[in-house]
Amino acid sequence: MSASPRPSVRQRRLAAELRRMREQLTFTGDDVADRLRWSTAKVSRLENARTGAKIADVRLLLDLYGVDGERREEILALARDAAERGWWEDYRDLPGPYAEFIGMEAEAQAVTEWDSMVVPGLLQTERYARQVIEGWNAIATLTPAELERRVEVRMRRQELLAPPRRLELSVVMDEAVLFRRVGDRDIMREQLDHLHRVTELPNVKLRILPLDTPHEVIAESFILLEFPPAYDTLFPDIVHTESLTISHFVDEAVTYMYRLAYDTLAARALSHTESRQRIHQARNNW
Repeated sequence: MSASPRPSVRQRRLAAELRRMREQLTFTGDDVADRLRWSTAKVSRLENARTGAKIADVRLLLDLYGVDGERREEILALARDAAERGWWEDYRDLPGPYAEFIGMEAEAQAVTEWDSMVVPGLLQTERYARQVIEGWNAIATLTPAELERRVEVRMRRQELLAPPRRLELSVVMDEAVLFRRVGDRDIMREQLDHLHRVTELPNVKLRILPLDTPHEVIAESFILLEFPPAYDTLFPDIVHTESLTISHFVDEAVTYMYRLAYDTLAARALSHTESRQRIHQARNNW
């Protein structure tokens, strides 16, 4: 597998596991390089997911570390999974951080999101999404073809909510989003109708934070991604935030703060049933 500037969760899991096995044996990177006649730089790249791990190289490492039986098969299965390409890799014009986010979202078990500006991407209609993406033309011009590809990507992301994946999605959304016009009135009505329908899905929990309730936490929009264990290898929660000019991942050491922020916002929000009623009322005002 070729080097990837945006390693997937599976690649990062594998890299972390290779490093953990080496450290358990108190081997240094130089020790491994000497025994396998590799460069120390190659060992470092594999353990930091800066290059994709070939199955043959993983086998050599497992031989060196004396890993066999069921555990060996688990690591090899993880290596095979890590070598698979994600569908988003076919969209080579995607900005690096966005492609990385999609890759992580695709492997998440649950997504928890706070939105204060627009409807979350996973819940947008195609026409609403096109309006949001077209808005970026004011600061970063997209060709018509690029715009259509971005809309296509956004719609493909939503497949995570349907079987067999059924991603668990929990959202608190500021009530202002229901009244912030994106496109024309017909687009807004269509979007709010869609929100009302999607809240019927068993894996989607959407709650509205009313404008007239105290806002104890004034926070930018953020997305918390949670990952299931895979092949006995854990991966930490990740927080993604986005502003006008930057999209980035928050250091895992402070993800707990975002969890607390979300819980505080959720405690002030309407119930799931009340939120559906509020969405319906807002739709009728359009």
